[in-house]
Amino acid sequence: MISHHRDRLTEWLNRTVNEVRLGLITLATTDMYARVRLITRDKGQLIPTNDAWIAAVALEHQLPVLSRDRHFDVVDGLQRVSW
Repeated sequence: MISHHRDRLTEWLNRTVNEVRLGLITLATTDMYARVRLITRDKGQLIPTNDAWIAAVALEHQLPVLSRDRHFDVVDGLQRVSW
């Protein structure tokens, strides 16, 4: 029983890993990160550091962020999709 469950999860993980695309940090990302930090600082609404990096990658690639965290709404130009 445990083996079947493990095999099923291993198969799912292998499929998922092959389908996931990672947003790599580039020089452009660091510029966007600085912009995100400045925007949120100037608004007096800093967001967590990890979320600032997520916002920077999303802005760089013009992608929405799927999140329930409303603090992403502070970042100009970033679209948040709630679930």
